[in-house]
Amino acid sequence: MRIDRLSVGDLRRHRVAEVELAPGLTIVRGPNEAGKSTLARAIEIVLARPVAGDAGDTTLAPWDAPDATTNIAMAFTWEDEDGAGHHGVVAKQFGPRGAAVRLELDDAPAPDATAADAALAEITGLPSEAFLRATASVHHHELSGIARDETSLRERLAASLSGADRSTLRARRRLERALDGLRGRGDRSPGRLKVAEEAVADAAARVQGGEDALVRLARDREAHTAARRRRAETESMLVERRALLEKARRAERLHAEREEAERRLDTYQSAVVVRTELADLDGAHPSTMPLAALRIAVDAIRTTDAKIATLEGLLADEVHVEFAVPPEVPWRGRSRVAALLVILGMALAAGGFVADQAGVPGLWPVVPAVSAVIAGLGLLLSVQGLRRSRASRTERTMRDAEVARRLRGRSELEAELRQRQAERAAGLESVGVESTEAAEERLAAETAHMAAIDERRARLRGLVGDEPLDGLDLRRDTARHDVDLALAALADLGPIAREPNARVRLEGEVAQGEAANERARDEEATARARSEQNPADADEVAGLAERLASWRSELAALRRRERIYARTLAEIDAAEAATREKATRFLERAMSADIADITGGRYTQIRVRDEDLSIEVMAPEHGTWVPVEVLSQGTLDTVYLAARLALVRHLTGDRRPPILLDDPFVTMDEDRATRALGLLRRLAADFQVVYFTTSDRYDRDADRVVVLQGPAATGA
Repeated sequence: MRIDRLSVGDLRRHRVAEVELAPGLTIVRGPNEAGKSTLARAIEIVLARPVAGDAGDTTLAPWDAPDATTNIAMAFTWEDEDGAGHHGVVAKQFGPRGAAVRLELDDAPAPDATAADAALAEITGLPSEAFLRATASVHHHELSGIARDETSLRERLAASLSGADRSTLRARRRLERALDGLRGRGDRSPGRLKVAEEAVADAAARVQGGEDALVRLARDREAHTAARRRRAETESMLVERRALLEKARRAERLHAEREEAERRLDTYQSAVVVRTELADLDGAHPSTMPLAALRIAVDAIRTTDAKIATLEGLLADEVHVEFAVPPEVPWRGRSRVAALLVILGMALAAGGFVADQAGVPGLWPVVPAVSAVIAGLGLLLSVQGLRRSRASRTERTMRDAEVARRLRGRSELEAELRQRQAERAAGLESVGVESTEAAEERLAAETAHMAAIDERRARLRGLVGDEPLDGLDLRRDTARHDVDLALAALADLGPIAREPNARVRLEGEVAQGEAANERARDEEATARARSEQNPADADEVAGLAERLASWRSELAALRRRERIYARTLAEIDAAEAATREKATRFLERAMSADIADITGGRYTQIRVRDEDLSIEVMAPEHGTWVPVEVLSQGTLDTVYLAARLALVRHLTGDRRPPILLDDPFVTMDEDRATRALGLLRRLAADFQVVYFTTSDRYDRDADRVVVLQGPAATGA
């Protein structure tokens, strides 16, 4: 098988990538983080990872798109056993929602994922992804052992190197499955031997149990009869007690109904009495006027009486009018004296002035002072007289106005008094009395009468609520009839109705009876179950004994078959052990030639242990066999690389899967790496080889070189 073209999408650092591979040796070169190992992983996945049953894989998606779906596609060619060439295309998807595969072989699509996985395994000769990584895919960090899929490696080694065909392996597996089917001892999937042994043991126990059951059957039937009789007795007693309990409960209900009827009878009788009293009160009001109107009328009479009393009190004060001339007011004489004094002062002042002008000596300094004093007294007296005159006029005006008012107000008061007296007479007439005292008495009597009516209405409402009053007599008679019916029903029940705690006593007796009846039923059911569980008879026991003999014969046949299968498998194991030695010798010869070429003849002898496929080399310094683990890392890598290549050449038989090398020469020096590359060139004549490296030292020997750009160049 050879890969022509590989395409990937959303696979780790590669969002989109496509490479063309040569049929021989292809070098895929690039710096670190360029995605070389990712492409190698893509080839491993598309060649050997099964898709059927895959629940989804999100580890392949790019870091910046964890929910993306990874797509890997590959175009390839291969040759069948006749050497005819074929072409095919396979595409796989892996994502959060699961995995899918599309395979076309010579343009014919595979029907489903299971068929596609099987067809790829048949073409490549790679039974599993783990087998590919243990043989045809070599990583520089994985050259530490070849037993990564030890069971698969050993089976393929035995089948391929020994020359045995696949039918031997299938026969071995069929024998192992047959032995597992016979020897299985688990509870969930027991083998046929265990089933037969358990069936024989169970049948023997059942035969013995059947014989014992015949002995117990008669005893169980007698116990069943006795239990059934006891159950009938307890049921009869329970029926009687339940009937009495029902009577007691009915008596309680009747007592309650009678008490309720008596309560209703008392209520309706009282309501009828109160209704009669209310009717009598409604027909005997002290006043024909409603209480509200009467109260308003009496209030008006009271108000009118108060106003009449006020008017009469005002009219009781007499008004006296004097028509005599009032005496002369004394201020007028003072006014005259004041005028004289003013005139005298002015005359003295004028005489003094004249005398002074005439030259009379000694008069001028005295005369002005005296005249000023006299004139001042005159002015003071005139001012007082003016004030007295004004006060006298004001008093006279006010006295005249009061006299006029009193004369005019008395006539108005007398008219208003007559009007109020007429209003009182009208109010007393409307009430139907002759005096205010009688009106007050009529109001008090009507108020008391209405209070009595309200009190009876309240009592009636408390007795019957909003029930219509016209049906009280009928409801009273109905309540009396219910009392009579309850008493008659209680009399029909007999003494049980007169016992105070009959229901409580009978409930206890019924509970005890039910418990006793339940115990009797359980005893009967237990006895019946024992009888039904012992249906054994002589015929059945005899038939079971015959079946036991047949099962014992079948168990003996199964044991013979188990011995034959085990002997056959042991012979196959012996044959495989005999051929394994030949196979390991073949592997030793193939590895020795490759190791000698790569190491330049330093190590020429290789030994592979049959038990665990561990490898030893002949150390030229000591002349002894040493494990490869004690050698240098470069030598160790060389040995395991040769082991991988030898396994691929021989374990895949006539299949030729691609060989993937992820820089396994990184620990080798220049000479060994060159010689190892020469080995790859020879291997590329039969296998397609894809070598992933960071160095350009192998470019000259490659059929094709694919250069990958680093993260800086791609913007990653």
